[in-house]
Amino acid sequence: MTDPVVTSAPPRRAPLWHRLPIVHQLRQSVGLQRGMLIAGLTLTGIFLLTAIFAPVLAPYGFAQLRDDNGFFGAQQAPGGAHLLGTTVGGYDVLSRVIWGTQTALAVIVVAVMLSIFAGVFLGLISGYIGGWLDRVLVVIADAVFAFPTLLLAIVAAIVISGGQSTLFGGVLAAAVSITVVYIPQYFRVIRAETVRIKSEAYVESAKVIGSSTSRIMFRHVLRNATRTLPLIFTLNSSEAILTLAGLGFLGFGIEPTSAAEWGYDLNRSISDVTSGIWWTSVFPGLAIVLVVLGITLVGESLNDLADPRLRTRRKADSPTSGVATADDAAPVTAATSATDSTGAPA
Repeated sequence: MTDPVVTSAPPRRAPLWHRLPIVHQLRQSVGLQRGMLIAGLTLTGIFLLTAIFAPVLAPYGFAQLRDDNGFFGAQQAPGGAHLLGTTVGGYDVLSRVIWGTQTALAVIVVAVMLSIFAGVFLGLISGYIGGWLDRVLVVIADAVFAFPTLLLAIVAAIVISGGQSTLFGGVLAAAVSITVVYIPQYFRVIRAETVRIKSEAYVESAKVIGSSTSRIMFRHVLRNATRTLPLIFTLNSSEAILTLAGLGFLGFGIEPTSAAEWGYDLNRSISDVTSGIWWTSVFPGLAIVLVVLGITLVGESLNDLADPRLRTRRKADSPTSGVATADDAAPVTAATSATDSTGAPA
């Protein structure tokens, strides 16, 4: 009588919502890492919701100086009709802080999106084609990477807006400077991944069956070379906000009648600090700190979760590590490949 053949059950596949980008990272994280990710997502979510619903949340317009009762008055203390007080120019501080989220979000979207498209395209071309084109692009990327971000932003603000700090000029100046400076980051990451991926077996198989170069580059290589982009995206988003605030603080930002901008409000509140008027600088500065902190926490947490060593440590320490799922399955290493399915050495 032969013993029945015991077959191991296939790993249980996690539900679809478990495999969503943010949900998947939350389920991977533990301890302090999870706390950092939740805190970052909370601050970033508040920032995004405030920017989207700014017209509903803001009690006044970003350039409004009066209501039905007359002018607001300058440097009024927090309380009453103005929960966070008014600025030296007579604007409501709370409204300026809320409307400022829209300006910051616009710079992030324009700058980082342009950087991603340009950097990914150039990195893909350089890494896959190679040769003299690769060497020229690498030299140019290194040269551009040496420029200080804020200095380039000041030059771009003068050239683009002609000294007139309009909403279009201010946002475009900050976006262009960040785009130029951060293209080399995306270029380097995508180029390195492309050089590695183009020697993989599935790429060679695509060449053998006669796939065109463009199909291999954009269908096979690009899809596997962009997995680390969310990490760079979050870090560059926080840098975009700081660059815009730096332009406004130095006097190259956006005029208050065109849009609300936190850096400009900080610049106008310098003289208030020596007079004991603290609310005109604390709340715009706090908005910059909290938004940058939230985005940075998300980026650092995603960076930690992308490290295979930290994921392995998490699985080893987790009390539920014995339950295998398809999305949490440990990668096959040289040690595990040396044994067969029964556990005996090969």
